[in-house]
Amino acid sequence: MKVIGVTGGVGSGKSVVLSILENDYHAKTILADLVAHDLMEPGEKSYQEIVQAFGTEILSEDGTIDRQKLGNIVFCNEEKLQQLNAITHPNVKEEIRRRINLMKKQGEASMILLEAALLIESGYEDIYDELWYIYVDKEIRYQRLYEGRGYTREKTDSIMNNQLSEEEFRRFADVVIDNSYSIEETKAQIQKICG
Repeated sequence: MKVIGVTGGVGSGKSVVLSILENDYHAKTILADLVAHDLMEPGEKSYQEIVQAFGTEILSEDGTIDRQKLGNIVFCNEEKLQQLNAITHPNVKEEIRRRINLMKKQGEASMILLEAALLIESGYEDIYDELWYIYVDKEIRYQRLYEGRGYTREKTDSIMNNQLSEEEFRRFADVVIDNSYSIEETKAQIQKICG
């Protein structure tokens, strides 16, 4: 059972590709961001370390970590962001490995998809067998993010500037899917790849 890393810049439609693979090819998906969120819940692996590092002022009234408060601290302070990543990344990687092993034992999926915007930067290549890069023309990404999420061009630029360039994504990718057009065209590309 192959583990496929799925990555791409903001607005590239990774979730569309994941959905096609889940519905048409019986794939199972692990979203790295959701794993990280799970591990921030009270009693979970990252929770105590994060509270110790950033203080109780990041907590909501119910004792959960307020990710917006935490985000406000780390996204304007590179040192604090690195501190948070040093806590969360090893825990997330370990939990992803555990979930992959469980899925393989259950044997119910044709393939396992691991989705993360930072798969390459965070050194996940020892976990996946292949890396699929979802490409979309930059102007289409601007349009989709504006229509779908209400992002301004400036907000989209600030996110894109913190992600790998198209050339870097392509350099690491085993497979490139151009998701700039219709879902049917994307499905046709996936069918070619999956056979």
